[in-house]
Amino acid sequence: MNKPISQFTVGERGKVTAVNGEGKIRRRLFDMGVTAGVEFTMRKKAPLGDPIEITLRGYELTLRKSEAACAEAEVL
Repeated sequence: MNKPISQFTVGERGKVTAVNGEGKIRRRLFDMGVTAGVEFTMRKKAPLGDPIEITLRGYELTLRKSEAACAEAEVL
């Protein structure tokens, strides 16, 4: 089942299947290591859902909800 990273719950693991978005947002996600095939764990979510923190490639990454909505992932 694929869904945007922004819809994952704390503690849930996933694997990125696609990075959507346009221009700067897409490039920023690629530069931060959010690429197809990478596995991640949802670590924290702010009370209103923005920002979120995920762990991937051995480090913690904080994303805005709008950025995280641009990356689709499958639940592991």
